[in-house]
Amino acid sequence: MRLTTKGRYAVTAMLDLAMNAKHEPVALVDISERHKISVSYLEQLFAKLRRAGLVSSVRGPGGGYRLGREENFIFISEVIDAVDEIVDATRCQGKGNCQEGETCLTHELWEDLSEQIHQFLSRISLGLLMQRKGVQVVAARQSAKSQKSEGRVSHRGLIAAKQIDVDDLDCDSMHC
Repeated sequence: MRLTTKGRYAVTAMLDLAMNAKHEPVALVDISERHKISVSYLEQLFAKLRRAGLVSSVRGPGGGYRLGREENFIFISEVIDAVDEIVDATRCQGKGNCQEGETCLTHELWEDLSEQIHQFLSRISLGLLMQRKGVQVVAARQSAKSQKSEGRVSHRGLIAAKQIDVDDLDCDSMHC
């Protein structure tokens, strides 16, 4: 299966935005620092996400990005589609020329798998991902680390980090 970093980074950035834009817009530089994605690459992705209506921009001091609609109504497949990413399990990128210019014996199987993956991602919203304990732990850790590296540890970041007890994590729920 082929899902490039473009799709992965877009989903990561959107999930970060959903988790951090509750009270104020999120600057791309903050997402960049938390996930080690270049700001210029994020700018390209967010231009596409904005055109798709998944995010809106806020200009001026304290500006950044907000979700274009509630996190429960933004689905992972939409994010991937918005950045022109294709989830494709075929070797021929769906063209049907996989075996010397002809359709291979298993082409339809891999096309069906691609469709199943897309349908699966169409049922998962950002809101659903935000509820996962593993996602919450990572977000709290990144927030605390980011604030500490800037020399400003906020009470909100510390409270979020302390509310999640790492010893209580269930590895099965995190798919490790």
